Amino acid sequence: SYFGDKSSCVENANTLNLTSSSSVRGLNSTCIGKTPLSSGRSVCRSHTPLMGYSVTSSSAVSAHTVASVIVAVVEGRGLARGEVGMASIDLKNPEMILSQFADNTTYTKVITKLKILTPLEIIMSNTACDAGSTTKLFSLITEHFKNVTFTTVQRKYFNETKGLEYIEQLCASEFSTIFMEVQSKYYCLAAAAALLKYVEFIQNAVYAPKSLKVRFQGSEKTAMIDSSSAQNLELVINNRDSRNGHTLLGVLNYTKTPGGSRRLRSNILEPLVDAETINTRLDCVQELLQDEELFFGLQAVISKFLDTEQLLSVLVQIPKQDTVKTAESKITNLIYLKHTLELVEPLKAALRSCNTQLLKAYYHSLEDSRFGIILEKITTVINDDTRYTKGCLSMRTQKCYAVKPNVSEFLDIARRTYTEIVDDIAGMIAQLAEKYSLPMKTSFSSARGFFIQMNADCSTLPNGQLPSEFTKITKMKNTYSFTSADLIKMNERCQESLREIYHMTYLIVCKLLNEIYEHIHCLYKLSDIVSMLDMLLSFAHACTLSDYVRPEFTDTLAIKQGWHPILEKIAMEKPVSNNTYLTEGNNFVIITGPNMSGKSTYLKQIALCQIMAQIGSYVPAEYCSFRIAEQIFTRIGMDDDIETNASTFMKEMKEITYIMQNANDKSLIIIDELGRGTSAEEGIGICYAACENLLNLKAFTLFATHFLELCHIDALYPNVENYHFEVQHVRSSAGNKEKIAYTYTLSKGYTEEKNYGLKAAEVSSLPSSIILDAKEITNHIATQILHRQKSTPEMMKQRAVYQLAMRLVQTARNSRLDPDSLRIYLKGLKKKYQASCPAPGKTDKQQ
Repeated sequence: SYFGDKSSCVENANTLNLTSSSSVRGLNSTCIGKTPLSSGRSVCRSHTPLMGYSVTSSSAVSAHTVASVIVAVVEGRGLARGEVGMASIDLKNPEMILSQFADNTTYTKVITKLKILTPLEIIMSNTACDAGSTTKLFSLITEHFKNVTFTTVQRKYFNETKGLEYIEQLCASEFSTIFMEVQSKYYCLAAAAALLKYVEFIQNAVYAPKSLKVRFQGSEKTAMIDSSSAQNLELVINNRDSRNGHTLLGVLNYTKTPGGSRRLRSNILEPLVDAETINTRLDCVQELLQDEELFFGLQAVISKFLDTEQLLSVLVQIPKQDTVKTAESKITNLIYLKHTLELVEPLKAALRSCNTQLLKAYYHSLEDSRFGIILEKITTVINDDTRYTKGCLSMRTQKCYAVKPNVSEFLDIARRTYTEIVDDIAGMIAQLAEKYSLPMKTSFSSARGFFIQMNADCSTLPNGQLPSEFTKITKMKNTYSFTSADLIKMNERCQESLREIYHMTYLIVCKLLNEIYEHIHCLYKLSDIVSMLDMLLSFAHACTLSDYVRPEFTDTLAIKQGWHPILEKIAMEKPVSNNTYLTEGNNFVIITGPNMSGKSTYLKQIALCQIMAQIGSYVPAEYCSFRIAEQIFTRIGMDDDIETNASTFMKEMKEITYIMQNANDKSLIIIDELGRGTSAEEGIGICYAACENLLNLKAFTLFATHFLELCHIDALYPNVENYHFEVQHVRSSAGNKEKIAYTYTLSKGYTEEKNYGLKAAEVSSLPSSIILDAKEITNHIATQILHRQKSTPEMMKQRAVYQLAMRLVQTARNSRLDPDSLRIYLKGLKKKYQASCPAPGKTDKQQ
């Protein structure tokens, strides 16, 4: 697919320079107005020759508070159109992820991957948005990511040769196998080149040689959940309130570290498809649940870790300019590094007695001698009692006195000066307190420096006011905060002394970091271990709060008394539980029942349980077995928000088309309320055609509908099963009105609840004669339809034979029964088959 476009990745394209009034005029310009990127008000930043133009939507600021990933995307041209390369790097984590894949015309894979990454900024070539020839990929990405900053750079920076050079230069030796994986993947290499050049530009720093973790992430190792399905299922964001924790992430997230939380989110959106890896995780969760000492010991250590990934990101970047802020940051992060390395031994101790394969592997990984080498080098320069502490003044003190005495004579002098100034400040405030007979005390904040604070009632002050020499007075209840001209001057002296200390400490720290750079790659391993252990502990914690069970993996989807995990969290009690059973022989289930009977909740519940199983979590059920799903598709309707208009109908059609184009035999497909946006006749026709199309696959499909005519498709397809949600009819105490009581219980067969409209009419003020006429006409039509859809004896026999054959195949594959139990089971199958087959010579009526 690359053939014919190799030169396009290295061509020297001209910088974008449009002449219309709505475009950027030249490179180093700033403009406010409309651009081809946005239909609203947009801001174009000042540019360097590297960039074409950039735009940020007005609502992007809120997104930036959490997002930290920058992504470069490039697409092939000509014969290679549809081949997409992506490179992403998290500014808080020194790991570059490369992807390359062929996508279809809807660019579903690209959009899904970007949704998972939640980027801060997306970089594309300026040729993707040339005036009059904007590519479809560019248009789709800008449409789906309206709150994300877009930046275009010259096409020449998307250079696969340069990309490979960057990786050879920056990739840590532990991850050098990446060369074999990506050396012929030109588009992801091209994206990597543009990304690294851009990050270097915006960060004003370069990554240290051999310091980056680089990996290629193929889509074949994880299940694909498209962004629409992730939204329908409320995997990470609640649809009603984005700040609400009623999501699958909220149910499972008891992580103690930012890295653990990020890993959990990523796993939920991209579950595993390898049963061996999943079972390895489940073994760990099982051991954590069975061994309380291991669980609490690990949790206590893990909770002390800081954001290891962000720490690594700062450590491996070499700033182009030395500033006070840079110096302070490096000193802080060296203290964080010392704190992190001091936790390695306690973590090893907590893992020492573990039994499972993965936990043992982590224990042996922590025996890496480099952890000790780095810590030893640090402790030769840094004080043993220097540690991470909370509170800005406390942390400032730790940074000032981080380096041991006698390492630098000038540093020791500067620190003595700083100590004297701080003592003078405390003395001066004590004198002022004595002078005015007021309970003044010394306080500190990072914004104000040292200031005076006092708890006193206004009535105790002379004339109800503070003395005139005090300025910048603020009051909250009975607490006064203020300063004086002398204190401001002393704060300035203190800051000047501090800058000298930081500068000299920074020089020592830089020298130390240069000595430990060659060993620092072991921290990638530590970061991975901590985040994974944190996630596994989170799974175990979630199990202790509810009766979850360990899932098995077979060729069957079988859930005994499963319930909805998010609904349990909302209701604070266990919801009604139901069974689920799908096999290759019964892989298509049609679910019926009135509105609000529980259909949509049940469908979401199955998808959520499947995802929980595939990430290595226990599942809310009494027993469960799953077939690994390579894709999970959902089309969820809203019973209480059905709009029968063209836009709703078109949305339905797009969603079902996407499912049909992308589903395969290993998919889990969930469809709810298809065809409600058009007439009943068309809706039934569309549903029937969609069902027949999906029946060609061996995918597990659950199809909820109000069209009862669809239930009779089981007469033609023996792998179709009908289920319904039961309701009860309760008469009022007066006896003249009837209402429906929902049981939320799933039963076999299709619903007996018909003609919801007639029942609504009965309790209305419509004349009884009209209602009787309507019932008579409805019954006549229903009888005609039923007569046409009756199963013949031959159909019934074919269905019985099919189901017997599939049960026998399934038994041969999966049975663990002993010979006597197997004999009893086979006799039961025989009886069931005989009961299902019509006796020869009997009429339909006799049957």
